Amino acid sequence: MRTTLTLDEDVAHRLGELTRMTGASFKQVVNETLRAGLQGAQKPAPSLPRFRVTPKAAGFRVGVDVRRLNQLNDELDTEARFDRTSAPKDDR
Repeated sequence: MRTTLTLDEDVAHRLGELTRMTGASFKQVVNETLRAGLQGAQKPAPSLPRFRVTPKAAGFRVGVDVRRLNQLNDELDTEARFDRTSAPKDDR
């Protein structure tokens, strides 16, 4: 059956590589690739064991004042900004 198909550039490139590697015609490579993809699509996905998450009690360490976390964030941000601006520049 004759049909027109628009391929993405990366797909066309890979099909071209397969054509050169195998020596088969472009038509043969496209048909074989489509068959393999269609056959793989028909197989059901393997059944995996159910993943369970075990919750743990979490919290801040003793001595951490949760009301001052924004202040800590600001201090770390200022420190990081200072480190970036005071670092020697590499002129290349």
